[in-house]
Amino acid sequence: MKKIPLEILGLSSSQSQSGSFALILGEKHGNRRLPIIIGMFEAQSIAIQIEKISPNRPLTHDLFKAFAEHVHVTIIEVVISDLKEGVFYSRIVCSDGATTFEIDARPSDAIAIGLRFGVPIFTVESVLGEAGIILSDLDEAGEEGEDEDDHDEEDEDDSDSEAARPAAKATEAREPSGQVSLDELTKMLAQALEKEDYEKAAKIRDELNKRNG
Repeated sequence: MKKIPLEILGLSSSQSQSGSFALILGEKHGNRRLPIIIGMFEAQSIAIQIEKISPNRPLTHDLFKAFAEHVHVTIIEVVISDLKEGVFYSRIVCSDGATTFEIDARPSDAIAIGLRFGVPIFTVESVLGEAGIILSDLDEAGEEGEDEDDHDEEDEDDSDSEAARPAAKATEAREPSGQVSLDELTKMLAQALEKEDYEKAAKIRDELNKRNG
């Protein structure tokens, strides 16, 4: 069965399920997108690997990688292999140097592990054909959403706008600022990592990179 290569396009909070995230995978040589709803822990694990952030303590997927390397097992690829009643199934293809074998896994776990080994992610036509979204469909939905947003903004009164401003200012205050010294930013980064606040750590790291660049 022909395998279709995928790439990670984005990770965002799910609009349909509270506490969940939408992992968006894209067809490398096409215009189809494959959205998969995953849990908060798996989303965090994928996000910190994408952002190249090293947690103070190993996460479960880091532990898997360390164990696999210790017993001389490597990962070859990850395949999102099936879709049954709305549930995605995947396989982690492994090798011990002599034999190749497969492990069943949830796509979120498989991708989090695959990222740590730097291996390709694949799916098959039956999955992408059933659950894939064509890019043109996303564009049309986005345009409709923009029209609705414009209409909603026109309907909002000034009191709603004023109420939103303090929240926006508070958010800006939490962003790394150019007025903060490099030493303070470094301390903030260490504190964020200690608290396992990886989203904040990524922002501070980006600010440090800008300053050092």
